[in-house]
Amino acid sequence: MIKTLISIGLWGVLGWALGAWLGAGIGWATFSFGLILMILVSGMQLSRISRWVKDIEAPPPPSVGPWDEILAPIYRKLRQNRQEIDALDEHVNGIMLAAEALPDGAITLDQTMQLTWCNQTASEHVGLNLESDRNHSIFNILRAPEFARYARQTEWPAPILLHLNTDGQDRALLVQLTRYGLDQYLVVTRDVTQMEKLETTRKDFVANVSHELRTPLTVLSGFLETLRDMPEGSLSSEQKQHYQALMLEQAQRMQAIVADLLTLSTLESSPNTEGEPVQVAQLVQTALAQGRILSNDQHIFVENVDENLCVIGVETELASAVSNLLTNAIRYTPKDGTITVSWYITEAGQACYSVQDTGIGIASQDIPRLTERFYRVDRGRSRATGGTGLGLAITKHVAMRHNAELTIHSRFGAGSLFSVIFPPSRVARID
Repeated sequence: MIKTLISIGLWGVLGWALGAWLGAGIGWATFSFGLILMILVSGMQLSRISRWVKDIEAPPPPSVGPWDEILAPIYRKLRQNRQEIDALDEHVNGIMLAAEALPDGAITLDQTMQLTWCNQTASEHVGLNLESDRNHSIFNILRAPEFARYARQTEWPAPILLHLNTDGQDRALLVQLTRYGLDQYLVVTRDVTQMEKLETTRKDFVANVSHELRTPLTVLSGFLETLRDMPEGSLSSEQKQHYQALMLEQAQRMQAIVADLLTLSTLESSPNTEGEPVQVAQLVQTALAQGRILSNDQHIFVENVDENLCVIGVETELASAVSNLLTNAIRYTPKDGTITVSWYITEAGQACYSVQDTGIGIASQDIPRLTERFYRVDRGRSRATGGTGLGLAITKHVAMRHNAELTIHSRFGAGSLFSVIFPPSRVARID
């Protein structure tokens, strides 16, 4: 403003001087010309400012006269605001990336319980599609009556457990609802499917162990009470020996269960080791010698063993797997049945230990569960044969620790084929 006043004053002085020298008309003409020139220059400056306003992100035009003092602080403030906005955007993007990286699902709802945002984990948990489900009620998306009752409460002190099927997969979700901001809601989902399965497995394991130990303990207690309460001399020496043999059998059964449980615990808790070349043929021969004793010459054994084929691993673990498969075949194969034991290298370069029998076979619906602890197709027959119900579970763990695969092929009434197949990286040979 001061510059404008000074310019008007200078043109006035110039007009007055020329008027005094050349006449008043010349003076007024000069002064008018100056004012018109100032108006034209000011119009050009305003035009440049108008073009800048359309692209306010660019620096303001230079040399716009009195507007310089106005535009400079405006531009500085705009630049400062832009920097602050960029910093806030970067901060928000960081928060959004952190929310996407959360292992738990996060869903935001407005005051009417309509979806406003969710992270990828929540999409997987609940089956959400943010683009199509945004601004839709959560009750139309998460169709679970128990969730509707839970969400319509006034307070949510504890999460709720939901069992959902999303994309054909059963999930157990722990869902917690809470308020945040101004009449907004946050839903946090946590997938506890695996934890629930582990808890179920733990409960089943404890129940099975208790059941398996209770049977021999009951027999032992019964015989001991009988011996205690019977009058002295009422039992013959043959009866006493018979009772003692039965009690010893039950005690040995409990010892076998405890030993297998300790073996399983060791396999699960100890780290995997590469091991060293193991002559599996010797382990097979040892298992066959023990198997013939268990068979009591009631079965026909066929051997197909490569004496020079070795596998890199832990000898004690491999011996357990070899023995368990052979023992199972003997127990579930009737008298005069044939048991074929093979240890050979396949065309693909894999090492395979297999036991094939002509026994009772296994129904197809039971095969997937055979490696579960204490799972028995026929509990009565299994106990009669003396098994602990842990042999195949141990064999499966040994196979996993050696990068091998346990395969089971069987048909009810037509025998079974159990194989442990080791990858080529585990194969070794001796000369």
